[in-house]
Amino acid sequence: MKILLIRLVSYATMLLFLISITFSCRESLIDNDQVLNIGSHLELFIDDYIIDNLGGKAETRLHHPVIKELAIIHDEPWEGNGSGYHSIFKDGNIYRMYYKAWQIKTDKTRTLTPSIFCCYAESDDGIHWRKPELGLYDFQGSKANNIVFISGMMGGVDADGGHPAVFKDENPNVSADALYKAILRANKTRGLFAFKSPDGIHWTPMSQEPIITDGAFDSQNLAFWDNELGEYRAYWRYFDEGTEASPYQGIRGIRTAKSKDFINWYDQADLIYIDSQKEQLYTNQIKPYYRAPHLLIGFPTRYIDRGWSESMETLPERQHREWRSSISERYGSALTEGLLMTSRDGITFNRWDEAFLRPGIERVGTWNYGQQYIAWSVVETKSALEGAPKELSLYAVENYWTGTSSDLRRYTLRIDGFVSVNAPMSGGELLTKPLTFKGNKLFLNFSSSAAGGIQVEIQDKNGKPLPGFTLEDSPPLFGDSIERIVTWKDGKDLSSLEGKTVRLRFLIKDADLFSFQFKREKQ
Repeated sequence: MKILLIRLVSYATMLLFLISITFSCRESLIDNDQVLNIGSHLELFIDDYIIDNLGGKAETRLHHPVIKELAIIHDEPWEGNGSGYHSIFKDGNIYRMYYKAWQIKTDKTRTLTPSIFCCYAESDDGIHWRKPELGLYDFQGSKANNIVFISGMMGGVDADGGHPAVFKDENPNVSADALYKAILRANKTRGLFAFKSPDGIHWTPMSQEPIITDGAFDSQNLAFWDNELGEYRAYWRYFDEGTEASPYQGIRGIRTAKSKDFINWYDQADLIYIDSQKEQLYTNQIKPYYRAPHLLIGFPTRYIDRGWSESMETLPERQHREWRSSISERYGSALTEGLLMTSRDGITFNRWDEAFLRPGIERVGTWNYGQQYIAWSVVETKSALEGAPKELSLYAVENYWTGTSSDLRRYTLRIDGFVSVNAPMSGGELLTKPLTFKGNKLFLNFSSSAAGGIQVEIQDKNGKPLPGFTLEDSPPLFGDSIERIVTWKDGKDLSSLEGKTVRLRFLIKDADLFSFQFKREKQ
């Protein structure tokens, strides 16, 4: 009996040992799988991809664009109060803008102008815009206008010029005659047409048939070249839980697909959101972030109908709002605002439930259905502050369907300034997941108070501080900089750690950390 008991204890001890080895190996495998190879990518805190833990009072904080001047007023006879769906991008030394030009007549029939157009504007700085006379299409007997697409027959296809999405193709193998591309909604059938242009002004269809047909499309539907993917991506409007017989019933949503040639599309999928409530989304405004193209950033428009209430009645232009409701109740009681979302695979998105661009202080032309549709997409512009670094400009619609013209207003945000990791003076910590990098210097985009600051510790994969890179070796960084090199007592060089698995620990006091990046600089 005693021998049997000894054997049972021995077997149990061996089993526990084997189990411990198994779990140890499994944990090691998991750790290895979770090591992020970020290379020299710029990493933002717009999602939790890089974050392992936030301690103390550290938290991720959504930042909001700062309101600026009116960028452009759509007051030409061929434009009007329904103008919108802007595409904006930097092209060499100029900024290009394409947009819907549409007049909603102010009568109870909600009738339109004889046609709906896509127009073109340009700028030398992204702030002051001009409408060149292109001489392409006739409007009321004259071609002295900036119309680039009409609604009707163009090159043998019947397209809707009022739902444009235009971009410069960054495909390295793009042909000279298709350097610029556009997506237009089909007029009489459900679908999207593809157009091409050598100069962004003169356009021809790429196919006589719609390239995508499964959707609702009553919004700005777009596509672009994704250099990280090495293919084109498209994002368009559909109705979740709609049917073929009733495609405009259900929840307004977003659908995507990929293509190698811009004509044939595959891997169609509906967007998935992490921990976000189901909401009505109009536009999507998705595009690779130009400083970190592995990140797709979108600015969808949230549509919400809160019905009539005392609060609704106190909003601006009540009489006009009530008139709009006489046509359809939601035209007067619905509201729109801009959201922020991001993805690394193009399908699964982290979407902030809080508004990114709120309707703002109450004034004429705001807090109505059609306001704060954000243009596609952000561009870099000069700051109004002498000596300050460049900043991001984004643009959004106001005065939509409230008079005879609508406006596009400019907003600004610091570069990478969508979301930060913030902590008060009492302090907080950010610990990254295990990662490997390429480079010999670490740069931060951060802002602190005069009394606050950020310290950086580099640890091994198990969380042990590395000699020479501990918090004690890290003098606090304070200031407000888009790109500041991190230093330790022994210097700035990280060559000895390149390619090794490390963690970064940030100690933050009364400061915001927006992004970081490892880069190689000559010694």
